[in-house]
Amino acid sequence: MKVVILCGGRGTRMKEETEFKPKPLVEIGDRPILWHIMKIYAHYGLSDFILCLGYKGNLIKEYFLNYEAMNNDFTVHLGSHNRFDFHSKHSEHGWKVTLVDTGEESQTGSRIKKIEKYLDGEPFMVTYGDGVADINIKKLLDFHRSHGLSGTVTGVHPSSRFGEILLQDSKVVDFNEKPQVKKGFINGGFFVFENEVLNYLSPDDDCYLEREPLERLASDGKLMAYIHEGFWQSVDTYRELERLNALWKSVNPPWKVW
Repeated sequence: MKVVILCGGRGTRMKEETEFKPKPLVEIGDRPILWHIMKIYAHYGLSDFILCLGYKGNLIKEYFLNYEAMNNDFTVHLGSHNRFDFHSKHSEHGWKVTLVDTGEESQTGSRIKKIEKYLDGEPFMVTYGDGVADINIKKLLDFHRSHGLSGTVTGVHPSSRFGEILLQDSKVVDFNEKPQVKKGFINGGFFVFENEVLNYLSPDDDCYLEREPLERLASDGKLMAYIHEGFWQSVDTYRELERLNALWKSVNPPWKVW
């Protein structure tokens, strides 16, 4: 199963970091948050990634083009045809990473629609390139397969500025992106979608996954929520980034399941 990671946003709330790099490359410890997200999925055997690029996406391409050299010791044989021997040090063996330019101004739904040809008509997972959790991906997949509907969104406990998922026996009955009063759970990413969900999306740049597509899936009775009671944190502000860096330095960073 392929894992789609949305990597195209501008990260305007934390210009201290994102003026010169895309938010998925903002570092926790000495690694981009994107790497941390991919490690979570890879721990559960999911290592076929599609990255939806936008703002400064060329820097994400450069990161992966240089990955072997920057994460291994290597020997270079100089001459007319330079040869490199990499002495493997990293554990990201077998990762397949497809990097797709989905447009600098595209919104989340349109980015997913634009990578449709890489999904091969199969179910797929989606998450945001700025949030980590100690989520059990196997249990998430088992839950999705058990209910047989088109989509699963992971519900996490809210902080004040996120939209709300309204649930009835784990079925999503409404998807309210920015309510005034928070009562239940919020959209924490970590989606699982059947291929038919693509029919709810448009390649138009103004297609937000979190608005009409998810609202229609909910109203059609095709969206369920997997409730994650553990750790979850997105990075929208420099303060949140500082929190994750402090946790990374602790003995047991909560999202480090690998």
